Amino acid sequence: MAPAHLLLTDLPNGSHATVHGVVANSPDVDAVTLRRLGEIGFIPGEPLQLLRRGPGGREPLAVMIGETLFALRLVEAQCIEVHPA
Repeated sequence: MAPAHLLLTDLPNGSHATVHGVVANSPDVDAVTLRRLGEIGFIPGEPLQLLRRGPGGREPLAVMIGETLFALRLVEAQCIEVHPA
């Protein structure tokens, strides 16, 4: 049985996971944002690591996909569904 997926924002700092999908979880997110997340590497099956959150545990979230470090806003990170490693 496959583990349930979570949102990237549900993971603790330092966690490894695999991208399950990208979904619009907020009315503030449009198709352009979802497409951009896919274009920069947030595609199903791609491994990632949530390195850390910004000051006070807030944004931006520092996320590694492959060898690339991205800083995501909270609203963007909430669109990324993951399977924890």
